Amino acid sequence: MRGKTVLPAVAMTAVSMVLTLAVVVMWLGTAVPWPVALVVGLGIDGGWLATLAYERRLAAQGDHNRIVTAVGWSFGLIAAGVLVAHALTVDHAAAAWLAVSWLPVAAKALWLVHGMWERTALTPAALGAIRSIQQEARDDAAVARARVRADAGTEEIRLTAVTEAGARVARVQAKTADTLSRAWSTLETARASEATGRALTSVTPRVTPGVTPRWELPVWGPTEPVTALPLDAGDTGDASTDAALDALVDEIRHSEVPALSYREMAKRFRAAGHSASEVRLRAAWNRVAV
Repeated sequence: MRGKTVLPAVAMTAVSMVLTLAVVVMWLGTAVPWPVALVVGLGIDGGWLATLAYERRLAAQGDHNRIVTAVGWSFGLIAAGVLVAHALTVDHAAAAWLAVSWLPVAAKALWLVHGMWERTALTPAALGAIRSIQQEARDDAAVARARVRADAGTEEIRLTAVTEAGARVARVQAKTADTLSRAWSTLETARASEATGRALTSVTPRVTPGVTPRWELPVWGPTEPVTALPLDAGDTGDASTDAALDALVDEIRHSEVPALSYREMAKRFRAAGHSASEVRLRAAWNRVAV
């Protein structure tokens, strides 16, 4: 992994040093003896290489020196300047020399990138821990998304079931209300009809001779509780004799005007706390009504 950044920097530095040495020898070789030109070229490359080695030593120790860095960039700029000056003074292939004149600066930039990589590099154990943490985070996120989707689907199914059940209940209630409404309408029509009263009255003598009761069918509507009749002093709520029972039935029957029907009388009789069998109560009613 380290070679991905250091090898390009080493290769470009070597090429830049070779080009710098060759250009200095060719450029100054015509004006001074070639050994002098060779010394000048090696001096530029040697200074560049020495400052680069010192920078690498400081970087390995986790240190940094701005003066050394400035000197290294100065040697790199001198090498690039030599290449540019040579390209501008030659009669042929000037474009080719200008094309390679940027290599010293590029080599210094690659060493800068390599130093940044070293300062941010992590050990394999740390990289493995980071990968494990990232994978765990991805797993948790996937599980959370799946749970949210499952909860949303469950809630949708529940709401759909509740809605359908509510709709069925509403339909049944509406149907029941409609049926009950028609039944009570029929009952009200029968109750208000005079023919119904005459028909019921015509069969009464066969059941209770001599009695002409007041027939009333039930009325659909709210009901009110019946107020109990007050008991006289010493009344225990029991009609022990037929005479007492007849008097009590007659009193209850004529407590309102018009006289109460047997059903209303029996209801008030028992609500007042009196006790008597249905046979005795019906017989007392027949005697009082006659």
